[in-house]
Amino acid sequence: MANRAGTVAQPSDLVDIDQLIAAYFDRVPDTGDPDQRVAFGTSGHRGSSLKTSFNDTHIAAITQAIVEYRAGQGITGPLFMGKDTHALSGPAQDTALEVLAANGVNVLLDSREGFTPTPALSHAIIKYNASGAAEQADGIVITPSHNPPADGGFKYNPPHGGPADSDATEWIAARANELMEAGLDGVQRVSHDAARAAATTGSYDFLDSYVSDLPSIIDLDVIAESGLHIGADPMGSASVAYWQEISKRFGLNLTVVNPEVDPQWAFMTLDWDEKIRMDCSSPNAMASLIGNRDKYDIATGNDADTDRHGIVTPDAGLMNPNHYLAVAIDYLYRNRSGWSRDAGVGKTLVSSSIIDRVASSLGRRLDEVPVGFKWFVPGLMDGSIGFGGEESAGASFLRLDGSTWTTDKDGIILALLAAEITARTGKTPSQRYAELTEEFGDPVYERIDSPANREQKAALKKLSAEQVTTDTLAGEPITAKLTEAPGNGAAIGGLKVVTENAWFAARPSGTEDVYKIYAESFKGSEHLKQVQEEAKALVDSVIG
Repeated sequence: MANRAGTVAQPSDLVDIDQLIAAYFDRVPDTGDPDQRVAFGTSGHRGSSLKTSFNDTHIAAITQAIVEYRAGQGITGPLFMGKDTHALSGPAQDTALEVLAANGVNVLLDSREGFTPTPALSHAIIKYNASGAAEQADGIVITPSHNPPADGGFKYNPPHGGPADSDATEWIAARANELMEAGLDGVQRVSHDAARAAATTGSYDFLDSYVSDLPSIIDLDVIAESGLHIGADPMGSASVAYWQEISKRFGLNLTVVNPEVDPQWAFMTLDWDEKIRMDCSSPNAMASLIGNRDKYDIATGNDADTDRHGIVTPDAGLMNPNHYLAVAIDYLYRNRSGWSRDAGVGKTLVSSSIIDRVASSLGRRLDEVPVGFKWFVPGLMDGSIGFGGEESAGASFLRLDGSTWTTDKDGIILALLAAEITARTGKTPSQRYAELTEEFGDPVYERIDSPANREQKAALKKLSAEQVTTDTLAGEPITAKLTEAPGNGAAIGGLKVVTENAWFAARPSGTEDVYKIYAESFKGSEHLKQVQEEAKALVDSVIG
């Protein structure tokens, strides 16, 4: 049977929304089952009510734990709360509000009763805390990002506006599991009607606050004057109303490609594994927009909470995320005169090395950090990095004057930046990337997954550089064996091996029984295969 990746979903692919919501309330997790406990990954707690891993019990316990955490940290300002378009996000927001109201926490919900992109929530927190208010604000964003329609997600953003660090998430997860083990004894909660009517429940216009501020970070005038025809595909995400307002307010020649919001995502094309997944960096998930790329001068996509971006050009189709990051960095540091000359470039250690070469050509410091956007938060807060980006199509950058915009990933500004680049330079980002490869080389990059059980993943996470006894990789001398990130000295939870023209990084998955090998070569696809083969053999010899 032919693989249906890239084809429109069929009725048999769609989740039963009524069943999904019923399971959220009816199923109670077994705290003795590791898969049904609260576990914060790089982006909060995720799961599905159908697997009893994202249910009313989880959200009540996590929210009470957040209440106790923020009290312990002396955070007494308002808590901004938003949700994305996943079916479980609405019920989860209701549960959280009932707990927050019972605990007397001031909560600000979307005044339009719509959906809130992750960057709009981060922007709101930062804006409030920069206003001179005596009390610090924080937030909760309810989203599983690009995950399938049956999933739910719950993230905490502290007063810095970005993803919570591991100290916070580990404390919150441990306390939430304690509360679940106690049958939610210790969780304060009121009825939904009482929570909505509580004096502590207020509203905030996330959309107007965010959209009104966009001229401080993007040159919207040059985009409008160019007349570029932009196709913005929200992919059924929280950004639908935002794109409509951006087009209207700034006079852009922008078409919202698909304004539909459907919790089943019946309009989506299937991802590589024939699942519905709103991954705007996937050619299969973006197949509809790619197929219509000739209709637009530049086209963009976003995932469900709009923290990721996909860039589609008429000449190249969907850009590899690494390629666009390199172009964005090259353009921004040449065209943002308000940024400090000391502002470095932030990248994750599994992002392409062409970024290293671009940063060097710009005379900018490179800050290479572990996987996870939280590592960019300090630099984006104090301006010591101008841009922070991940290979998984998530990034943010500073305002025109060098001040903080968001400390979480922002798919809207990265999409608008692609239009600014095209309008100002007359070249699409893919055309500019071709120029960069002529100057710096044309790398080949790929990620592969290999099976690994829990013990093997733990062994890989604790790997030391001394355990790598070979001195060469794919015929080249090894120049670095890294278990800590060069940019901040933080453990990478795996291993990265580097040569002059290639590298690989191996790290365990936080959610699946696999480990991931990221690899790149500037010497072509055959050399990349050799790097991958030697990397897998090396890792397997160590983890057994």
